[in-house]
Amino acid sequence: MSTLFSPLQIRSVTVRNRLWVSPMCMYSAVDGVVQDWHHTHLAQFASGGAGLVIAEATAVVADGRISPRDAGIWTDEQRDAWAPIVKAIHDRGAAAGIQLAHAGRKASTWWPWAEQRGSVPSAEGGWRTFAPSAIGFDGYAEPVALDADGIDAVVEAFAAAARRSTEAGFDVLEIHAAHGYLLHQFLSPLSNLRDDEYGGSLENRARLLLRVVDAVRAAVDDDVPVFVRISATDHADGGFTPEEAETVSGWASAHGADLIDVSSGGLVAHQRISVFPGYQVSLAEGVRQGGRIPVTAVGLITAAAQAEQVLVDGAADAIFAGREWLRDPHFALRAAHELGAEIVWPPQYDRARWR
Repeated sequence: MSTLFSPLQIRSVTVRNRLWVSPMCMYSAVDGVVQDWHHTHLAQFASGGAGLVIAEATAVVADGRISPRDAGIWTDEQRDAWAPIVKAIHDRGAAAGIQLAHAGRKASTWWPWAEQRGSVPSAEGGWRTFAPSAIGFDGYAEPVALDADGIDAVVEAFAAAARRSTEAGFDVLEIHAAHGYLLHQFLSPLSNLRDDEYGGSLENRARLLLRVVDAVRAAVDDDVPVFVRISATDHADGGFTPEEAETVSGWASAHGADLIDVSSGGLVAHQRISVFPGYQVSLAEGVRQGGRIPVTAVGLITAAAQAEQVLVDGAADAIFAGREWLRDPHFALRAAHELGAEIVWPPQYDRARWR
C-alpha cells in the first residue's frame, strides 16, 4: 500500500493523501483581492488529486506584500474573495490551506515578468518597507527597523489574518517564516543586528516567530492545524543553520505548531545552493528528529517513486511540490497510477484513467 496515498490526520483535518501543493505566488491580485485566475489555478490541483492545496503567500498587511500584485487578507473584501476558491477546493475533495506572510525588506518589489527589477518606487505604487534592522536586501531599498509598537502590530496582523482565513473556510493555516521574508529576517543573524530582546541569541531572534505562532494559535479554534514554513539554512556563512532550525522547530511545536514545512534559502543574494533532486530532504529529516516533529519535504521532488521513498525512509510525513504541479496539474492522479494506488478520480475524467 502506498504511503504517499495514505491519509494524514492533523487535529480535526483528515487530508486524503500526502502529496500536497506548495504555495506559489501568482502576482495576479488587484489591491490584494484574488481574481478568477486564482480560482482556476487552485481548483485544478484539487481536481488533479492533491491532498492539500495551500494558497500563495498572502499578505497580512498591505506593506507586507512582495509586490503590488500580491494577494492579501487584511480586509473583509479580500476574505470574501477567497471563500468561493476554498469551496471549489473542498468540492473537489482536497483540504484548503493559506500561507500567511509578511515580506519585510523584500516587499514592494516588481513582479517577475515586469520590465523593471528591484524595489518599486512610491511614484509607481511602491511603499516603505520594514525589517528587524535597517539592512536592505541586495539591490532593494533600505528598510526601516521595526520598533516595539511595529512588532506588536505585526503580531496582531497575523492573528487578524488567521481569523479571516478561517472565516473564509480555510482548513489549514501556514505561517511563512522562510525565503528571506520578515519572520526569517528576524531568525537570521545576517539580517537581524538588533541589540534588544529580538536580537542576538537564538532565543531572542526566534521571539517574534513564537509570538506569531502563539497569536495565530489563540486566534483560531483548537481544531485548526497551524503549520510553519522555515528556511532550515541560509546557505551562507554566518547565517541561520540547520542546527538552529531544529531547535526553533522544537520551540514552535511546543507553542502549538502542528507541522514544520522545511525549505531553505532566500535570505541573501550571495547564498550558495547545491541544487539536485530532493536537495532539501535531509534538512526536513533533521527537523523531524525521528518523528518527534511532523514535517514536510519540498524541493525538486518531481516523481512518484521519489516522493514515496522520502516517506518510506522516514525523512518526512508528507510531500509538498510546486513547479511539478504547474507542469502537470494532475500530478497526483499520475503518481497514484505509477505507484499502483487506488484513488478517486473526478467522474468527468474517469474515461482517461489508466487501466
